[in-house]
Amino acid sequence: MTTRRGFLGAVGALAGAAALSGCSIPGRGGNGVVTQAMIDKYWRGRVGKGHVNWANWPGYMEDDHSTIKQFSKETGISVTYKEAIQEAADWFGKIQAPLAANQSIGFDLMVVTNGIQFTELVELGYLAPLDHKRLPNFAKYASDKAKQRSYDPGNVFSVPYMSGLTGIAYNTKYVKEPITSIHQLFDPKYKGKVGMMSDSQELGNFGMFANGVDPEKSTEADWKRAGDLLRGQRDKGIVRKYYEQGYIDAVTKGDVWLTMAWSGDVYTLSSPDVKFVVPKEGGTIWSDCMMLPKTAANPVDAIRLMDWLYAPQNNAPLTEFINYVTPVPGVQDVIKKEAAAASGKDKADLDRLASSPLIFPTAEDYAKLRTYRPLTNDELPRYQKVFQTIPQGA
Repeated sequence: MTTRRGFLGAVGALAGAAALSGCSIPGRGGNGVVTQAMIDKYWRGRVGKGHVNWANWPGYMEDDHSTIKQFSKETGISVTYKEAIQEAADWFGKIQAPLAANQSIGFDLMVVTNGIQFTELVELGYLAPLDHKRLPNFAKYASDKAKQRSYDPGNVFSVPYMSGLTGIAYNTKYVKEPITSIHQLFDPKYKGKVGMMSDSQELGNFGMFANGVDPEKSTEADWKRAGDLLRGQRDKGIVRKYYEQGYIDAVTKGDVWLTMAWSGDVYTLSSPDVKFVVPKEGGTIWSDCMMLPKTAANPVDAIRLMDWLYAPQNNAPLTEFINYVTPVPGVQDVIKKEAAAASGKDKADLDRLASSPLIFPTAEDYAKLRTYRPLTNDELPRYQKVFQTIPQGA
């Protein structure tokens, strides 16, 4: 899953901050909220047409599309699946004009990260509100975390497709102590052997974690203090490189010994020497979310597909292929049963998957995980000014 995560740019900014009350969320309607009446109006009279056009990222479906084929077999709904999304900002640029003109974008279902573009889609009124009466599997099987999203309170517009963690990867060939703390990324004894991410929100979060600050509740003063800490780390020569991608090869080869890392990238490694940890000060959880453009030609079929994917037996094959955090905890039991019936390498692979905290984070890990700071339009450039300049040497 290196391919998928490598396409992300600035993620998580401008997330919605208000709590859902009476099924309302800032961003749409004359008074700035979506009401249940508005949701009912959108869905009234809509019927299934037997087809879904789905836009997703590379590497986010089995090569043979077996999950899609099973959905079509069970429901009779055909699916045209395309890896149409290569980069979040580019994707938004492609769909903005037709959505603004209330025209079709050619897709009924799309997967967008909880970031800047997600919030723009909400605030501009480009997404269809979800009818949760049509999402019984989500209600029954989704994790509490999947239902508690600060960027979309109440899942008015989206449900998670897959999530991932940002923590620390380290190579035990070179690091001869347990890595448990973000502060070890700042330790002078690892001078020139530390990798950090160049993404401003990922980098900023770790700077704030190191200062004991919850990024979701941070102030501009917190950003500046975190920026000072990160610049000090850079200026002391501790950081070998700021990575968009490529840190996995670097930590595997020993070019860096410890680095910020995404969980799925580490899980897919064959090297037993590289370990992943959510540091005690905190780590980041991010989500790629399924949503419907307001001009979807087949929203009834699309929301049925969304809900179908929340049944544990349907989500399990995706989790086994993608190797990121599933929003359906019941998948773990499905995989355990598959492992019990398997043998040889298949059994070993399934046992590893079912027991991995990178796929099924522990309660202890979840307690340490935070998402990105919700930023207003005014705050975003000030935040970026602090953190974007660090990898640039400013």
